[in-house]
Amino acid sequence: MKKVGPHVSTAGGVHNAPLNAHALGAKAFALFTKNQRRWAAKPLEDKVVDAFKSNLRACDYIPDDILPHGSYLLNIGHPDPQIRSKSIDALIDEAERCALLGVPWLNIHPGSHLGAVSEEQCLKTVSDSINRVLSAVSGCGIVIETTAGQGGSVGYQFDHLARILDGVEDRLRCGICIDTCHIFAAGYDITTISNYERVMKELDSLVGREHIRGAHLNDCKTTLGSRVDRHESIAKGNIGETAFRCLMNDERFEDIPLVLETIDAAIWREEIELLYSFCA
Repeated sequence: MKKVGPHVSTAGGVHNAPLNAHALGAKAFALFTKNQRRWAAKPLEDKVVDAFKSNLRACDYIPDDILPHGSYLLNIGHPDPQIRSKSIDALIDEAERCALLGVPWLNIHPGSHLGAVSEEQCLKTVSDSINRVLSAVSGCGIVIETTAGQGGSVGYQFDHLARILDGVEDRLRCGICIDTCHIFAAGYDITTISNYERVMKELDSLVGREHIRGAHLNDCKTTLGSRVDRHESIAKGNIGETAFRCLMNDERFEDIPLVLETIDAAIWREEIELLYSFCA
């Protein structure tokens, strides 16, 4: 079964996220467990955690239907050890919040070398940072999201993901998330059936489909290989409809969160219905 839903608001508390997703007819969803633009956050209160779990049950979600997104401030590949440690500490806090909520995975961008070190060194640093997080937290694994390669970010090639995973000691607790906008902007042409199949075979070969823990379904405002991350509504950008038809019929993406991060929340319900209409 395909499970599609948006990255929903947590206004009023994270316990409202399941209700907001359910109101849109979503079968999966993403959320921020804290303010994504701030380093600090007050601990989750027991009553909020209990309400979150209660609302999950009431809306017929299971924890695997949820893929929280880490803060945009995080850079666990930062070349400066002191600054990197701040990101690692913040990521540990977010992973602990996920564990409290009973959610098994936390999605993050792998980080950026900022032009100060090589990509190879940055990839090793990301792996080492993930090892530190996983050794500090039980109950939540880390999911590495593909990037567009903007601003010195690593993770824009499938080989990058493979090398990060190779450096993670507990690989069962580390997965990947495919963002359609990001891979297209990074140069992976998925606009035709044959090109989509070729790209996914490359993913299978380099990373392995068993590591896919989620996907972000976004069209792209920018052109193929632009390395610029600009999301667009489904089938209204340069990726077009075919790639999403392929993905909605691809067994690699069964029973995992397929998260909309498209630009117009007013049409999320329509986009969810459109994506399900692509299923054969």
